[in-house]
Amino acid sequence: MSQSTTLTAGGPAPLFYDKGDHHPQHGTLLGFWLYLMSDCLIFAVLFAVYAVLGKSYAAGPSGADLFDLKLIAANTAMLLFSSITYGFAMIAMLKGNKKGVLTWLGVTGLFGLAFLGIEIYEFAHLIEQGAGPQRSAFLSAFFALVGTHGLHVAFGTIWLVTLMFQVQKLGLIKENKRRLVCLSMFWHFLDVIWIGVFTFVYLMGVL
Repeated sequence: MSQSTTLTAGGPAPLFYDKGDHHPQHGTLLGFWLYLMSDCLIFAVLFAVYAVLGKSYAAGPSGADLFDLKLIAANTAMLLFSSITYGFAMIAMLKGNKKGVLTWLGVTGLFGLAFLGIEIYEFAHLIEQGAGPQRSAFLSAFFALVGTHGLHVAFGTIWLVTLMFQVQKLGLIKENKRRLVCLSMFWHFLDVIWIGVFTFVYLMGVL
């Protein structure tokens, strides 16, 4: 019995199965899941530090004094929209539509850059007001948590652009599909973390 017949009888073929391979490309995905779990621990520690130090203002400004909730809500929308457009890129990948993948990845990258631009503006504005990370334990914890998330988004954006070049050059080969799925997990993970940041840091800080 051929490999394709065996797969059909046992259920749908794995996403990255190739007729020349005897094993689906699951090792990389498992490794990437382990990486994401380690990243969860990093953010859990940063959230815990903020929970402990978030009220230590050292007679300085609080979140209610500093945070522009409308600006942060707009920034949150940028990241949420980027997750939606990345989903469209994955749909295009499943259809074998290389042009669609590149288009939606490009839109996702623009949303990611917009998110980073707003965050850099917020940080610069806070520092200009004298509310830099050295001002209080609250601000140190805030810059550490939000800044670490921002660095992840910056890394994800660089990865996204690199992957666009790879797809443009090599097409939707199984390796690029695997990379697209890994980046998808990473990007949506950052979206989930940001929802926690927006709720725990900004909303609770203002309210």
